[in-house]
Amino acid sequence: MASDPAPSQAPSGTGSTPTSAQLVRAGFLDGAEAQRHAAELGAAAGPLVPLLARTADPDLALAGLCALADRLEEREAMLEELVEDEGTAMRLLCVLGASRALGEHLVRHPEQWRELTDPTMGCTRPAAYAVRASLLRAVGAAPTYHSPVATLEPAEAADALRVEYRRLLLRIAARDLAHEVGVDDLAAELADLAAGTLEAGLAVARAQVGDDSLSTRLAVVAMGKCGGHELNYVSDVDVIFVAEPAEGADEQRSQRVATKLASTTMQVCSDHTREGTIWPVDAALRPEGKQGPLVRTLASHEGYYERWAKTWEFQALLKARPVAGDAEVGEAYREVVQPFVWSASTREGFVGDVQAMRRRVVEHIPAHEADRQIKLGSGGLRDVEFAVQMLQLVHGRSDERVRAPTTLSALAQLIRYGYVGREDGESLHRAYAFLRSLEHRIQLFDLRRTHVLPEDEESLRRLGRSLGFMKRPVEELDAEWKRQRREVRRLHEKLFYRPLLAAVAKVPDGDIMSPEAAVERLKALGYEDPQAALRHLEALTKGVSRTASIQRALLPVLLGWFADAPDPDMGLLGFRRISEALGKTTWYLGMLRDEGRAAQRLAQVLATSRYATDLLQREPEGVRILGGDGALTPLTREAIEKEMVAAADRREDPEDAIRSVRAVRRRELLRISVADLTEPFGIAEVGYSLTDVTDATLEVALRVAMRAVATARGIEVPTRMAVVAMGRYGGGELGYGSDADVIFVHDPLPDAEAEVASSYAKAVVAELRRLLSLPASDPALEVDAGLRPEGSGGPMVRTIGSYAAYYAKWSQVWEAQALLRADPVVGDRDLCERFRQLIDPLRYPADGLSEDDVVEIRRIKARVDAERLPRGADPATHFKLGRGGIADVEWTVQLLQMRHAHAVPGLRTPKTLQALAAAVAADLLSAEDSEVLSAAWLAASRARNATVQVRGRPSDQLPHDLRERAAVAQVLRYSAGETDEMLNDYQRRARQAAAVVDRVFWN
Repeated sequence: MASDPAPSQAPSGTGSTPTSAQLVRAGFLDGAEAQRHAAELGAAAGPLVPLLARTADPDLALAGLCALADRLEEREAMLEELVEDEGTAMRLLCVLGASRALGEHLVRHPEQWRELTDPTMGCTRPAAYAVRASLLRAVGAAPTYHSPVATLEPAEAADALRVEYRRLLLRIAARDLAHEVGVDDLAAELADLAAGTLEAGLAVARAQVGDDSLSTRLAVVAMGKCGGHELNYVSDVDVIFVAEPAEGADEQRSQRVATKLASTTMQVCSDHTREGTIWPVDAALRPEGKQGPLVRTLASHEGYYERWAKTWEFQALLKARPVAGDAEVGEAYREVVQPFVWSASTREGFVGDVQAMRRRVVEHIPAHEADRQIKLGSGGLRDVEFAVQMLQLVHGRSDERVRAPTTLSALAQLIRYGYVGREDGESLHRAYAFLRSLEHRIQLFDLRRTHVLPEDEESLRRLGRSLGFMKRPVEELDAEWKRQRREVRRLHEKLFYRPLLAAVAKVPDGDIMSPEAAVERLKALGYEDPQAALRHLEALTKGVSRTASIQRALLPVLLGWFADAPDPDMGLLGFRRISEALGKTTWYLGMLRDEGRAAQRLAQVLATSRYATDLLQREPEGVRILGGDGALTPLTREAIEKEMVAAADRREDPEDAIRSVRAVRRRELLRISVADLTEPFGIAEVGYSLTDVTDATLEVALRVAMRAVATARGIEVPTRMAVVAMGRYGGGELGYGSDADVIFVHDPLPDAEAEVASSYAKAVVAELRRLLSLPASDPALEVDAGLRPEGSGGPMVRTIGSYAAYYAKWSQVWEAQALLRADPVVGDRDLCERFRQLIDPLRYPADGLSEDDVVEIRRIKARVDAERLPRGADPATHFKLGRGGIADVEWTVQLLQMRHAHAVPGLRTPKTLQALAAAVAADLLSAEDSEVLSAAWLAASRARNATVQVRGRPSDQLPHDLRERAAVAQVLRYSAGETDEMLNDYQRRARQAAAVVDRVFWN
């Protein structure tokens, strides 16, 4: 099948009529017919053909334009205006190319083409009250009157209402097609149009009923998509009618009149006239359905819902919204039904009823439509709506924040407040928006109520192009439709049938998975070793104990969560090990059963991160931090330090004291790791949190070591001591695999002997490093002092006076550069501040850098680039030393700091991103270059952390193993199957950063 041409291939200019071949290349299907129509346009054809080529159906748009022009006396003026005003032209041509029905409407009412000349249409959504007023005026009713009455004759009013409805629909369609209005905004506009139409229809009904209409107060309550502010272009408008007698009126008479008003309103909207129809008004969702009275009082509705209503009726009421008629009565109805809606999930068998209803809908789809049903089919719109509504009904009972009647708004609330995972929710949002857009474009063509994807190639081509698939519209549309269906089906099964929902709703547990059925499902879920997985399942579920019973109920949903993560087999194995360690405790399984977020977090962690899994297996009780709101919020340095001090002070033996300190550190590393995997947690937060943990650990370890050495020597502490953070530690930018780069400084007390103080300080440093590297059930903290003066050949600790003398006489430019990231953070506060004052003149030289120093920095960087990259490493994906990687960005920033920090206080920071922002503010770097460098640095830092999370050990290289690389992509929030996109994004950012580094650093 030949590909459609890109719009850029369309002929342009104002010369002669384009040839048939040119028109076919531009995207027209019938070149000869298109040439004939183009000739009718005369000189306008040249400029307009490129715009026509961007529409959904260029042939249809061109034919419609010619038919419209023939109906206008000011034909040439219109064509001239279209040529001069591309905005107007695109609005008109997009409508003509996507909707045959609206094109025919314009031919019947050609003056309405001027509606599309409004330049504010693309940025202004019409207010609901203005839409209502326009429709009421069309039937001759006063918009401001409390119960407006039409003044036109019934037949005339019906036609006028249809013409005005189409006029407003024309504007909505133009906004949708030419200005890419969001699907939620579009659906809300259509719902407002429907509400105004019902109000106008009721005004016509009042005119027909006459003065009797004053005896009743009728409210029209929209249900379904109209009630939820998410209507289609063409849909039945579901309503419920509720009425109360007017003051002093007889109730029976009031109900008869209200019924007449309701039935007449329905007829006004749904009848076919010479101007066509609008849409059917369906009142089948009322109590007792079509067998019940059309109109009821408030009390009658309330009595029915108290006694007789079924689960599905409460689900339907979730979207009830008064839209026309008596506003007070409508609002009173809404207040009556709300308590019923939000207590529905406490009804016996609630979850099972909702699930069964959904299954019945799928079973009743005609077989020949099943694979093309956008709304009702498996993986269709109804799957999303049912899943969202059930989650709302379950959780909205106790959480008013998730009660929005609109599907996408409700989904956003469910994501925001933790009832749906962020990635799952975003995928569901994208899929639903695509499916709704597809449904809209199908219906727009003939303004016909349909939810079935057409089969003919011409229609599919038009649909694909209307959705932006211009190169190969049929194939691209088919691929995207199938992909989104699969995603919805997957997420629907995960959200809609998970047994945890039944537990939340306090009804019997959902499906229990038997070991016999597990192997096939495990294969389907992507487990690479289903037999081993089955053995784990058998070990977890065998027996009749309470533990086995709970795990049988949890495993179906856990298996799905494991399968959504990168390594399901590792997840199940980790779960078995932790469950065997904790299964007999009173809190562990209860937490997983009752706190769905804890179970999901555990599954995601175990099947994604060897780093976090290793921390959990070292101390399984760390699972406790997975539950509860705020449990994953990292503690501050002060809070961590306080806990560590309390733990260490209870133990006399230094090794015992440090083990207790390291246990706190292990727990906090786990908290940060899990938050990074499961919460909205950025690279800056990871770095700051890891830095706080390291600060607290070194602070307490220094205290323990000083006390231990003084006690062992039988002396009083002879010197003050401090630890200066360096490198990424100094910048507050630690990663999971980072060592703690430091230098040690001490300052003897006034009455202490210099040799005693020096010997003591060296012993303290040695003891601190020994204690922190002891074998234990937590990761060791490697303390690296390689950045000290004279490097590995110099003394491990110096006095502050020795540092001053060294820097004054021997310091080289690379040492000043290293001190840019020095941050005295641990130990004696006065000594820390004095050290900071000592090094500031060195790292921020008063006159900036000399040209010789700049040359030396560049020489050192060139040597690093040539010699430090490990053999066999890929420079395109090496996080630290690759082109455009972390080192490139940091050296560029540091050069700017050393040259300008003396004059720009904002550059005096050890933090890379803060320094970049300060450079922009001082006009030392363009905002565009800063954005490129920041993006590359963040991408490399995130990818390095993600790699450590996945592999469980430090790494500066993106994994070569495809499964590990896919896992890194998922940790970086890419969807399954988007590994190549992750790699391409990373390399693109690195290339862009390398270009900036070439200009800014290398000059």
